[in-house]
Amino acid sequence: MREVYELDVYRLAEELSDMIWTDFDHWCEKAQRTVGYQIIRSADSIAANLAEGYGRYSPKDKANFYRYSRGSFEETKCWLRKASRRNLITKDKVEVYKNIIDELGPKLNGFIRSTLKAVP
Repeated sequence: MREVYELDVYRLAEELSDMIWTDFDHWCEKAQRTVGYQIIRSADSIAANLAEGYGRYSPKDKANFYRYSRGSFEETKCWLRKASRRNLITKDKVEVYKNIIDELGPKLNGFIRSTLKAVP
């Protein structure tokens, strides 16, 4: 069995959260205390829930954590939209985030679907 960190879906989740972590350092204190801490937590939760689900035994249990990951993914997108509207991230960086999100979302959905197919 592959390690969770070898999966594309996990790698993309980590890439997204690491980008957010790095960008946070350039924000003013107000933005860090409001949007910043929230988006870091939600972005980190995407990969964390993938890892926790991957370590579970039953497909139902796995899929449940993968769904939590999907919820954190949607929350992260919400915070990124706010960060963009509030000019916390540049237009060029928004495109980079968009590219990762556009790849991660379908992979996350496919990962959940493939896990649910294994449910008896």
